[in-house]
Amino acid sequence: MRPTWVDPPISSVRDVVARALAEDLGVFGDLTAGLIPPKATVTAAIRSRVGGVLAGTMTARATFEAVDGSVRVGWLGSDGDAFEPGGLVAEVSGSLVSVLTAERTALNLLGHLSGVATLTRRFVDAAAGRCQIRDTRKTTPGLRALEKAAVRAGGGVNHRGSLSDGILIKDNHLAGLTVGEAVSAAHARWPGVPCQVECDTLDQVRTALEAGAGMVLLDNMDPPQVASAVALVAGRALVEVSGRVTLDTVGDYAAAGPDFISVGALTHSAPVLDLGLDLEA
Repeated sequence: MRPTWVDPPISSVRDVVARALAEDLGVFGDLTAGLIPPKATVTAAIRSRVGGVLAGTMTARATFEAVDGSVRVGWLGSDGDAFEPGGLVAEVSGSLVSVLTAERTALNLLGHLSGVATLTRRFVDAAAGRCQIRDTRKTTPGLRALEKAAVRAGGGVNHRGSLSDGILIKDNHLAGLTVGEAVSAAHARWPGVPCQVECDTLDQVRTALEAGAGMVLLDNMDPPQVASAVALVAGRALVEVSGRVTLDTVGDYAAAGPDFISVGALTHSAPVLDLGLDLEA
């Protein structure tokens, strides 16, 4: 059964698909596909050239449907499923003109989102269940809802979807007020909204705890420093790690005991997964 919690909002999907198709079709539409007899039909297969984790099926299907509602797409798995190199991902059937017109936009989105899910899964596996892997707001403009859904498909969890989803007090916010003043104002103005304070040192962690922050963000600390901060917090707040985290180091950071590790690379640096559409004889 398809896990619907992975899906991005349908409004975001339709908006992205409409903009992507408008960009690809240009003023006059698909000139090359216009050479094909209108009644020609095809059955095609979407296959993976490499192994990975599937994400973006809803968006790819919406792309084919936006071009031609009669095109049928049958998925061999759901978002979050792993597949092997050469594996059959989906079968597409319908008008040859329509399938070829939608092909590149559908594969661009499917490959990008599956790449995000695949990289996320690698970080999740490396953390070995000791903490949760979170994304950041370092997303492709206009694709945030889709990329964050792909992170969920890969087994990660989402940080803020927008600036209105929570309060994160960073050093630049403290140019005109103290941590204590900022946290007190946040609690007074938006009671119940999560309030997090970025900390570069253990002294800043102490200050954030004394101010009543519900979460501390340990920025650019090494694993031993993170372990010291976790011991200092002692369960009084949630602990998140950010910065300097790679696939080679995430296991050490996870072993230091934080609740979350946030990784901007999940969305800003994930390689596109190599997927192709092959016409079947």
